Amino acid sequence: MDLKTLKGKPRTRKKGDVRKGRGPGTGTGKTAGRGSQGAYQRTGTAQRFYFEGGQMPLVRRLPKVGFNNKIFRKDIVVLNVSALNDFKDGSSIGPEEFLKAGLINRVKDGVKVLGDGELTRKLTVKAHRFSASARQKIEAKGGKCEVIAAAAAK
Repeated sequence: MDLKTLKGKPRTRKKGDVRKGRGPGTGTGKTAGRGSQGAYQRTGTAQRFYFEGGQMPLVRRLPKVGFNNKIFRKDIVVLNVSALNDFKDGSSIGPEEFLKAGLINRVKDGVKVLGDGELTRKLTVKAHRFSASARQKIEAKGGKCEVIAAAAAK
């Protein structure tokens, strides 16, 4: 091994490892690659994504009309009756048991049981809402559907 066979580690110098504003010999002296004048030559400048060069932006030109129900929306978590087959026959189950079993992630504004799939067990199911087909399938097996009060705010 001698000096001419030595090689540097790959990518030891990053693209941004340039000392700017250090004289004309560096190639990025004086204005440091920013141009001569204007907002972008100053530090701390960042334009918003909708900036249109000083022209009144489109988002401010368009009228804000109508009603958006997003803040009043209820986030209901849904659960199919086929998922209820995981519980023992004759047991009484509700949102807490659904959480423990991993059938839902969180209760949010309530739990609604939907009628997709088949139910093979007699259960007493407590939920905030039931679809007509879910209620029919649960009661057909001799179980009960108990509606509980609305959940607390998120």
